[in-house]
Amino acid sequence: MAALIVAGCVLSGTRVWAVSLWNDATNWVADKRPSQIGDIVTVLVDEQTDTKDKAVTDLKKSTSNSVSDGRGILSFIRQLGLTSTNDAKGDSSIERKHYGRTTISCVVTDVLPNGNLVIEGMRDVRTSEETLQLQLVGVIRPQDVNSSNQIRSNLIANAELGIKGKGALTRTQKPGLLTQVLQAIF
Repeated sequence: MAALIVAGCVLSGTRVWAVSLWNDATNWVADKRPSQIGDIVTVLVDEQTDTKDKAVTDLKKSTSNSVSDGRGILSFIRQLGLTSTNDAKGDSSIERKHYGRTTISCVVTDVLPNGNLVIEGMRDVRTSEETLQLQLVGVIRPQDVNSSNQIRSNLIANAELGIKGKGALTRTQKPGLLTQVLQAIF
C-alpha cells in the first residue's frame, strides 16, 4: 500500500516531506530560566515593615551679661544687667507598619557581566475610583528563579518597590493647600 502511495506521488510530481514530532528546542531535562534581555520573570511580592522611631531632646541654655556704672564722662550710664534663660524639651515617637502582597511580571532589561539580571516591572491595579501603581526594579540571580519562572521579592538585590495611589481616597488623605504651606513654613 505504501509503495502505491510513493509511486503515485513520484508519477504526479508531488514532493513528499517528512515531518518529525520531536522538537529540538524543547529541553525535557533542564528548566528554562531567564537569561537574556526581554525574558519575563514573575515576582512574588511579600513585603512587611515594622518600624519605631523615638527621640527625646532636652536643651538648656543660660546667658548673663552686666555693665557697671559709668565713670567720668560716662557717669550717665547706670548699672545695666541682662539675663537670658532658654529651656527646650522635645519628645517624639513615630510608629509605622506596612504590608504588601502581590505578584508582578518583570522584564529583563540588562544582563550584567557576572550573569545576574536587571529586572523592571510596572503594574496598575484599579478599584472603584482608586488606582494603585506598583513599580519594581532590582537585580536577580537566574538560579534563584524557580521552575515556574517565579522569584520571591526577598531574593532581589538592590530592590526598589514603589507603590503610589491616585484617586478619591488619595485626594481625601492629602492635606489641604493652606496646611501644606503652614507645614512648609513651620
